[in-house]
Amino acid sequence: MTFDTVIIDSHVVLPTGIVEKNIVIDEGKIVNLTSEIPQCSVKINARGLVSIPGVIDPHVHYGVYSAIEKAAVTESRVAAIGGVTTMMRMLRLGGSYKKLLDSHLAESSKSHYIDYTIHASILKKDQINEMEYCTKKGITSFKLYMNLGEDVGHVYTDMEPRTNSLNEEKVEINSEMVEKIVSTAASLACPVLVHAEDYQMCSCGIREAKEKNKDGLGAWSESRSVASEVKAIKTVSKIAKKVGCTLYFVHIGSQGAMNAIREEKKTGTKIYVETCPHYLTLSYESQKGYLAKVMPPIRSSKDVDGIWNEVRSGTIDSIGTDHVANQLKLKLGGNDVWGALAGFPGIGTMLPLLISEGINKGRITLSQLAELTSLKASRIFGMFPKKGIIQKDSDADIVLVDLKKENKVSSDLLDGFSDYTVYDGWNLKGWPVKTLVRGEIVAEDFKVMGKQGYGKFIARSV
Repeated sequence: MTFDTVIIDSHVVLPTGIVEKNIVIDEGKIVNLTSEIPQCSVKINARGLVSIPGVIDPHVHYGVYSAIEKAAVTESRVAAIGGVTTMMRMLRLGGSYKKLLDSHLAESSKSHYIDYTIHASILKKDQINEMEYCTKKGITSFKLYMNLGEDVGHVYTDMEPRTNSLNEEKVEINSEMVEKIVSTAASLACPVLVHAEDYQMCSCGIREAKEKNKDGLGAWSESRSVASEVKAIKTVSKIAKKVGCTLYFVHIGSQGAMNAIREEKKTGTKIYVETCPHYLTLSYESQKGYLAKVMPPIRSSKDVDGIWNEVRSGTIDSIGTDHVANQLKLKLGGNDVWGALAGFPGIGTMLPLLISEGINKGRITLSQLAELTSLKASRIFGMFPKKGIIQKDSDADIVLVDLKKENKVSSDLLDGFSDYTVYDGWNLKGWPVKTLVRGEIVAEDFKVMGKQGYGKFIARSV
């Protein structure tokens, strides 16, 4: 029998450790791990490289600052270059999912280089009644923004397909909505992704900081305090425990938030935790200017060390980028930190950052890397065993990594919609050199090799 592809001589990362096996691929699936080299149409020599499961980025914002038919092209392109094989879009609609979802799905199907799926953000009361409809469309996870309300309730929702204008919404997620969203998700057996910041505390903190003419990322961190995260964590965890809902706390970057989550887990609340590369690499002490403005803010260097400890010990489950595909003209639209836009691009640098700062500095192992960037997200969000692991019958989503390859980060190298990166000029050691989605090479040595529309929507079931 002649198989489609065989990857030979790589170090293959499995949950149980590293093995020296050849990966046999046919019809988009892994069919064998073997010491033999069977007959094949394509032979990939991976000597000296490491094979890891394709990265699943569980937290990506795109389609907000450019319409989805364009954003899916640019952001899946940079994802492929960065070793991501499945991206999970935080869809934010200002109107009805029943009226608007199908057009987003249709445009997405023509545009992605890599596979993708969706979390549905619930921003309005009427959308709560559409959560069950979303599950029938293969969307089985929901985003809750506890940070939106009062004078910090501004949010940009996703553009309508085939348009070019920003959609600005005023949102207030009150306590009644929080309870209803969490309860409805529990009844549907779906997890809720929680942005845990108390909007009233943030609103007050920002107002006080402005009155005192404070500026900079340190002031931004102080205004959106760790205490606001802790309050939101405790509030939503109490509800989740009562109704039996699984929570997934997104972008956790402070030791205080982790301590609160640990306490809530002890009471029986089922919780998963995500952090982001910027909480492992950036602090307000180390960053000048406003490029690294994000919500929740980057914290102190002590918090950076603390989050690395949490990653190493296994109390953090997954790493997502909170990637925001925006540009400098919007990002730096004001004269101070208060006028700058929150969020920045990161999907293309997640894997090289974790290799350079994690693997190559002895902070985590390759097996931990694979678990944090792929296996856990696949299990949490209902894609396992199709995604997230190198094993027989799973999708052949594989990234070949050169642990010794060095390259400087630039926006040109990553080739996305964004014209900047907070890591510009960083020399990182350890880069993906080939990205395969369902057995097809979609990127190689910083160049996209795949075709638009090859990426498939991953419909999930409860």
